[in-house]
Amino acid sequence: MIHEVDEGLRRLLGEAGLEASGVEVVLDAPTRDWAARRSAPTVCAFLYDIREDATRRGSGAGEVYDEDGHLIARRSPPRWFELTYLVTAWANRPQDEHRLLSQVLTCLVAHDTLPARLLTGSLAELGLTVGLDTGGSGLDAPAASDVWSALGGELKASLGVRVRAPLAGASAAAAPPVTEGLVVRAATRQDDGEPAPGRRLQYTQVADPGQEGFTGPRERGPAPARRRRRGDRQP
Repeated sequence: MIHEVDEGLRRLLGEAGLEASGVEVVLDAPTRDWAARRSAPTVCAFLYDIREDATRRGSGAGEVYDEDGHLIARRSPPRWFELTYLVTAWANRPQDEHRLLSQVLTCLVAHDTLPARLLTGSLAELGLTVGLDTGGSGLDAPAASDVWSALGGELKASLGVRVRAPLAGASAAAAPPVTEGLVVRAATRQDDGEPAPGRRLQYTQVADPGQEGFTGPRERGPAPARRRRRGDRQP
């Protein structure tokens, strides 16, 4: 999920016209050595904090159905995490850095969520809203000054960007649907030792399993009608 959030954020910044104007969008840690090697105008979105939002933790399991409506898996509910980025602009002059940072700020504050068209992988499959908060208070996240100190660099203007994204729950395959009812037969033995024809005690509408029994190949019938519930999704 983390790399999918990275990609969504990078695509969003790319739509602001940064890459078209020759500005690189990277996810590197802006250390002192990295800054010394930089040669082109750059916007850096550095992920430095990941925390679970325990208030949104759910319980139970959801059901996954195939295109024919058959149950194929059960999935535990997603768990939500907050990913905090330090977004900085790098250029030869402070004026140019501030211009880039203003362009980034204009792009990010225009969105409360990462647009669905930019989501990939499990984020796109889940179809859930990925929240985006730019410049929020973030009282539980490390202060920017602490991050710069840990990176060994000098403090500079930056944006705090927090993304709230779901981590897909674990899936467990469901047993295949029952396609045959149980056939129970009782038979009496004749005087010559041959068994008499049996009679069905139950499930008279089910065909005889034959010599292969129920292990033989059988055609699966249509899925039973069911009531759709909110949250039901197809893979």
